[in-house]
Amino acid sequence: MIINTNIEALKTTNILNESQSLLARSLARLSSGAKIVKPSDDAAGLAVSSRLKGQISRVDSALSNVSNGMSWTQTQDGFMKTLEGAFRRMGELAMLSLDRTKSDDDRELYQAEFNQLQSFVSSTATREFNGVSIFSTTSLPVTIDSDGNTFDSVPIDITGHNSYAFAINTTSSGIGNVTSAATALTLVKDAIGRVAVDRASLGAVQSRLNFSRDQLNVTKENLSSAVSRI
Repeated sequence: MIINTNIEALKTTNILNESQSLLARSLARLSSGAKIVKPSDDAAGLAVSSRLKGQISRVDSALSNVSNGMSWTQTQDGFMKTLEGAFRRMGELAMLSLDRTKSDDDRELYQAEFNQLQSFVSSTATREFNGVSIFSTTSLPVTIDSDGNTFDSVPIDITGHNSYAFAINTTSSGIGNVTSAATALTLVKDAIGRVAVDRASLGAVQSRLNFSRDQLNVTKENLSSAVSRI
């Protein structure tokens, strides 16, 4: 007995199975939004895509680090701005105390405010940002790219710098008499000059971080474009 095989039926079945497989692959791509759903779709492309996506993730983390570094320097600059205002007022008080027409009682009142401003400067020196001291002798490394390279921010030491010492140590200076007021005025002018230098340094750091952030955004954009073409 001879059993005939329906070749046309087999061909039709194979074509139908292939069509269903292609349809399933297309639906998977549409639902996932990805060209490569499984390794067999494009083994080499999947490997390249995985590496690129890994770099994109690192770029995202670096962007977060740079943004935190910007927040750090902006906080430093904001505090330095308040110190600048305090020093200006201390200079005004010293000038008022130099007035020979003022009585000792007047100078005592000026001295009281001067001391309060000294305490303000001293307390500012101990401020923290997320548990990290804002003002210290140690610079803060900021990660600026996906390879882990760092950039050191500018350390600002209020407690150790001579320009700020008179404001930290409330017993080292005062404006209770004309002589001490003249000395205090010189110290205040020096402190204001130091604040200007420190704020300029912070501005330079912020500029560097801004450019680093721009580079990271460009890198991320092009990496994402490369992934989309795979």
